[in-house]
Amino acid sequence: MRRRIVGSAPGPAYRHLAPATTERPLTHPAFRDCTIVFDLDGTLVDTAPDLVGATNHALASRNLPPRGAAELRPWISFGARRMLVEAMAASGFPADEAELDRLLDLFLEYYEANIARESRPFPGSLTAIATLRSGGARLAICTNKRESLTLKLLAELDIARHFDAIVGRDTLALSKPHPEPLLGAIARAGGDQARAVMIGDSAVDIATARAARVPVVGVTFGYTETPIAEHAPDVLLDDYRDLVAALARLLSR
Repeated sequence: MRRRIVGSAPGPAYRHLAPATTERPLTHPAFRDCTIVFDLDGTLVDTAPDLVGATNHALASRNLPPRGAAELRPWISFGARRMLVEAMAASGFPADEAELDRLLDLFLEYYEANIARESRPFPGSLTAIATLRSGGARLAICTNKRESLTLKLLAELDIARHFDAIVGRDTLALSKPHPEPLLGAIARAGGDQARAVMIGDSAVDIATARAARVPVVGVTFGYTETPIAEHAPDVLLDDYRDLVAALARLLSR
């Protein structure tokens, strides 16, 4: 059973509430020749602990106290620089551009060295991915994380092998919310825009999918300044155990 969510996006939006079915082999024809594109931070992998750690490492260089994860999580989808801007402002010491550049260098150096210290795939995500691949789906990642950091994170978590294409913020000329990265990820995976779905956790992901004319699943457990439901994705997903059934419904419309 699904509960309809009222929103402004084209087509009905649903919160999938059906029991998990990933223990059985996937035979649904909706997955033949489809391409499922995942955002990374806050969608596929819970990277908040290490991103918050890198932010607090940069703050420590100014002898400022650490900021809490709950305070910084809403800014993760806006990138490291925005996290630093908000952290400095919350500390009572707004930083100018030169100082932000210095802090960002410290952030990136520390983050790259500690990129997978605590970051882990969200529960159920790898099982869902394996089920989708067994059903013939192509899988891709489209993220605003730098490509080098994306590849390093996926390698350290040993999950890069699951994906047919990986597009970071600097892989192509433009980044999300422009549609080019999403369309590029679909093309590089050998897929078709007409048989693709985006999965994300933020307004940026919803806007990207809408610009590319691709349906979008919004996960409710990610990093967003405002609740993902307010951005009216086609489907709201609370738990990866329900992803396969939710995508089958969406692709069968």
